[in-house]
Amino acid sequence: MLLDKDRIFTNLYGWEESTLKAAKKRGDWDKTADILKKGRDAIIDEMKASGLRGRGGAGFPTGMKWSFMPKQSDGRPHYLVVNADESEPGTCKDRDILRNEPHKLIEGCLIAGFAMGAHTAYIYVRGEFYNEGSTLWQAINEAYDSGLLGKNAAGSGWDFDIVVHRGAGAYICGEETALIESIEGKKGQPRNKPPFPAMAGLYSCPTTVNNVETIAVVPTILRRGASWFAHLGRNEKNAGTKLFCISGHVNQPCNVEEIMGIPLKELIEKHCGGVRGGWDNLLAIIPGGSSTPMIPKTVCENIHMDFDSLREVGTGLGTAGVIVMDKSTDVIQAICRLSQFYMHESCGQCTPCREGTGWVWRVMKRMVQGNASVEEIDMLFEVTKEIEGHTICALGDAAAWPVQGLIKHFRPEMERRIMEYRKAAA
Repeated sequence: MLLDKDRIFTNLYGWEESTLKAAKKRGDWDKTADILKKGRDAIIDEMKASGLRGRGGAGFPTGMKWSFMPKQSDGRPHYLVVNADESEPGTCKDRDILRNEPHKLIEGCLIAGFAMGAHTAYIYVRGEFYNEGSTLWQAINEAYDSGLLGKNAAGSGWDFDIVVHRGAGAYICGEETALIESIEGKKGQPRNKPPFPAMAGLYSCPTTVNNVETIAVVPTILRRGASWFAHLGRNEKNAGTKLFCISGHVNQPCNVEEIMGIPLKELIEKHCGGVRGGWDNLLAIIPGGSSTPMIPKTVCENIHMDFDSLREVGTGLGTAGVIVMDKSTDVIQAICRLSQFYMHESCGQCTPCREGTGWVWRVMKRMVQGNASVEEIDMLFEVTKEIEGHTICALGDAAAWPVQGLIKHFRPEMERRIMEYRKAAA
């Protein structure tokens, strides 16, 4: 259980204003210049010691990612890019940060940019987040007017600018290299790697791409100390706090900041008023946004919400977008709908994804009716394995995993529907 004194996002629900004045009262922009005086290496070392892992889904250690940036400039500028595209179904945490805590993100950009030798940050905001993007603009203008951005930002001696770039709502632009392509004015398609962004990213310059939540927690970690953050989590590899988005068949859907590794059942019953109809009415849960495989009630009983625990049961924490499904759910139809989403959002660059996602959706449509053979379930599983791991980016994996989770845990339901369809057609 997370204590109030350890909360980072104290205005997550917008009970107070998002203005600079209100943000300073909550502790933002407090002695920011002193943090920068520690030096680039010290800041990166502290981020490594904190155990912070990327909050955008992949969970890569943040301090290590920052350390990949070149120590010395070869004449090219360095860039920080913040991914505020948040297009994963079931996930709505970053938009609340933009809406209610924008100054945490702005201050985090300055600190992270300094640590990586970047004088400019680009924040890529999902096009549909119009109001959130406008709030962010207002906060950035406030920061400029107060000397917190621009020349000698926050009195640190470091010049720093932020550019807000609005996307057009393409899910694929949540992938870091597709996002970079989109900022450059090109079609949002992932790049082959290597070269990785740290060597040749935005405008072929050294670039680091981080999620909104990842950057927004940085100032608080550096103020309160790496050891404070590291001891909040369940263990050193799953440290700190995390924003969880719980939606679906719960009595009170919500966003909540909790300790990393909280039991899933406790998360739902404590913050969401429990599953609709009671815990025994639970069918399955997608724990990390729509791209992670679902887990049935039997697994949900004792699972902890952290990277390693969920990986051990064949799923992932992802964005921590928890989608709860009770026994009224047509689970085959639910996964079919996700298959349609991933087919629609595929950029079409890689053949396994371009052809495979459409094929999977068409088969899933027949599975919903039961108009298929039992043998096709195995064929469907094999096709998802041919898509998974055979594409430039992870969208192919994201399309494959929900279907794999369905077959793994609900194959009897798929077979039952096929038999009922045959009996009705006979």
